[in-house]
Amino acid sequence: MVDVCLLGTGGMMPLPYRALTSLMVRYNGMSVLIDCGEGTQTSIRQQGWSVKPIDVICFTHYHADHISGLPGLLLTLGNSDRTEPVTMIGPKRLQKVVDSLRVIAPGLPFEIKYIELQDDEESFTFNGLRINAFKVNHNVTCYGYSLEVDRAGRFDAARAKEQNIPLEFWGRLQKGETITEGDNIYTPDMVLGKARKGIKLTYCTDTRPTDRILDNAMGSDLFICEGMYGESEKEAKARENKHMMMCEAARIATDAKVSELWLTHFSPSLVKPQQYKDKVDAIYPGTVIPKDRYTRIINFEEDDA
Repeated sequence: MVDVCLLGTGGMMPLPYRALTSLMVRYNGMSVLIDCGEGTQTSIRQQGWSVKPIDVICFTHYHADHISGLPGLLLTLGNSDRTEPVTMIGPKRLQKVVDSLRVIAPGLPFEIKYIELQDDEESFTFNGLRINAFKVNHNVTCYGYSLEVDRAGRFDAARAKEQNIPLEFWGRLQKGETITEGDNIYTPDMVLGKARKGIKLTYCTDTRPTDRILDNAMGSDLFICEGMYGESEKEAKARENKHMMMCEAARIATDAKVSELWLTHFSPSLVKPQQYKDKVDAIYPGTVIPKDRYTRIINFEEDDA
């Protein structure tokens, strides 16, 4: 089970009813934050969630509307009695950018570990959650992220008995561990069936459409994508500033065969994004045009009987 909350849906500047860009994902006792725009802390508090379990913070890029909330968040984390390290992932210059912001947030009681992205695509795993970063097409270096949880096949007790695997090893094998006992080597594939469908979430903002977005979003349970403009007359502006139209996001969602699409990063000029829902639904039916703190629980699919 993965908890997802779109903390802020705004782009460029905050509005009284719309915080800047941020997404929070909770899985297996930890939280991952993607971007930290102005208003992130307030939305976390209003949602009733805690900042303390935030173990990983990913940044798409370093425009202010995606990182301006970080100094305050770090101070709050420092005041939460947190001592465990926090890992930050982002494009090159990540440590330099964060150190500059930390002028007003010095002396934290926890270590910050930095992972600066170098390649077009990179992958990391934290506590069973795989984070795939992929470069997109903005006017500065910018990345999207896919978060995936794999799910092993069912444990087959009959196969374990047939192979005389000691009972005390069953649980460890089920968790994916390989066990050596004397001359015997026991591997998970000896007792597990075919891998089952896991959970996949893809988040992408501040970009023009690219094949890399399509490839990484393919088959996602949830695709959260920039829909900065709904008005057709804004397409030239979107191209010039390398942002995405709502309809373009919907076409990617359709081609990627995602299960659900949420739009985000709305322009301040887009006061009522819901008015374009029918237009977007004609391309990807059921598109969600959310407000701040829109939340969803993604569960594993039920096993076949």
